Amino acid sequence: MGEGAMKKILCIGEALIDMICTDKGKALSDGDNFLKKPGGAPTNVAAAIAALGGQVELAAKVGIDPFGKHLIDVMHSFGVSTKWMLQDENHFTTFAFVSLMENGERDFYFNRGADGQLSREEVEAIDLEEFSIAHFGSATGFLPGPLQAAYQGLLQKSLQQDILISFDPNYRHLLFQHDQQTFIDQSWNFLNSCHFFKVSDEEAMMLTDTNTVQHAAGVFLEKLNAVFAITLGKEGTLLGLNDHTHLFSSIDIKPVDTTGAGDAFVGAVLYQLSGKTPEQVKALTEKEWGVIITNANKAGARTCEYMGAMEAFKHLSNDIFN
Repeated sequence: MGEGAMKKILCIGEALIDMICTDKGKALSDGDNFLKKPGGAPTNVAAAIAALGGQVELAAKVGIDPFGKHLIDVMHSFGVSTKWMLQDENHFTTFAFVSLMENGERDFYFNRGADGQLSREEVEAIDLEEFSIAHFGSATGFLPGPLQAAYQGLLQKSLQQDILISFDPNYRHLLFQHDQQTFIDQSWNFLNSCHFFKVSDEEAMMLTDTNTVQHAAGVFLEKLNAVFAITLGKEGTLLGLNDHTHLFSSIDIKPVDTTGAGDAFVGAVLYQLSGKTPEQVKALTEKEWGVIITNANKAGARTCEYMGAMEAFKHLSNDIFN
């Protein structure tokens, strides 16, 4: 197999439509105006990788409806391979409705459809020899249903193939507020298996049952072999590497919209790791990781300068790394 053929990245998880209520302060039941935006964390990561110039495929399921077509068209426009964006004739494309209330809380309603129907059998048909990285970053992958089994199956297959495994838990309280422990338990299965993971400060403390980021990082360093990044917003990024943590400052900007910044960060890290084996990644020095994280922070910062994740990704290119 040629060298270039080994450099593809596989993202798996939900492709969905975010319906954002534009009536400020109104509950969903009172809102009249909604903005349709393509979304889903792994979908965002795939778009960011492609925008930076990487070769990437998205494994996801959408409906045979105008919204599923829109998601496939958007991915195609970024240069993401849509071979494994499957359409389900029995389920509609998944919708997430969200409104920002006057008290700052989000009013959220999840209308789950096709994304949860991606099956283990369908995912097992993917030839992992074409890929150097498998990225698991689905907010919905730990909900009950076929996608959960597909996630577990692809993880086991990735471990057997010895390709780089990346994980971003993407915890959504409104999806798991009644069963947070199952999310934590399933996340640890991936944390124990992956080579790189990204978590927010809140996720780090939740997953480790600690009350400071430093304590959380200490638990990760003690229990895991993976390199990890804990994103701290404007405070920067904490990198965990070889029994030590290193803080990298954020890029100073005036954010317009932070949607998708974490996904751009992950996409930029994976783009830079593309083509490397797990052993080669493990051998990267602190200085080399410093360049990777700094570049990823640049990608996240660029995303914050535009309204909407996909719109922001149109302004991503590897030129920003210079």
